[in-house]
Amino acid sequence: MDYANRKQPPKRKPGQTRRGGKAAAAQRKVPWAIVLLAVLLVAALVGGLRFIAGGKDAGDANNSEVTQQPVTETPASSTGPVAAPMPKKPEERWQYIEELENLEVEVDVPERELGPPKLMQCGSFRKRADAERLRAAIALQGLESEIYPSNNNTWYRVVLGPYETKRDAEAERHKLQRASIHGCQIWNWNL
Repeated sequence: MDYANRKQPPKRKPGQTRRGGKAAAAQRKVPWAIVLLAVLLVAALVGGLRFIAGGKDAGDANNSEVTQQPVTETPASSTGPVAAPMPKKPEERWQYIEELENLEVEVDVPERELGPPKLMQCGSFRKRADAERLRAAIALQGLESEIYPSNNNTWYRVVLGPYETKRDAEAERHKLQRASIHGCQIWNWNL
């Protein structure tokens, strides 16, 4: 569509609308049926909410205040009605509570079979000085390690242990990892 060359719409007279002027506006009727239906729906909604809430109308509330009188207890010496004493607290009829309090449970825990002793190797070096440096860092963590030469004194292994269980070895390995000593391996070695 060419907006530059299009025709201008005809100018309207004051008070005239696009749909035919004042006469068309006067001919529009208000849909009274829809307005009446909307008012009825709102009234039904309000009534339903009051019914659900259990509320009373304002007129009923005023009447109930007038008819209700506060109930006061009368002393036992007066001739008026006497309030019944409170019923006794019912006794528990359950016996399992007492049985469970005195019950002891016995559990058979099988003995754990211990495998071969575990050793943890934290390093293997060609120079003994490097192995001594790692051993000193481990000693600063409160753990004791040994240096074992292997291959005719060409390699030096830094080893911790022996440990009875792998759990003990894992605990010390985590302690070394917190101190930034990584690379320790747990093996089923027997020296």
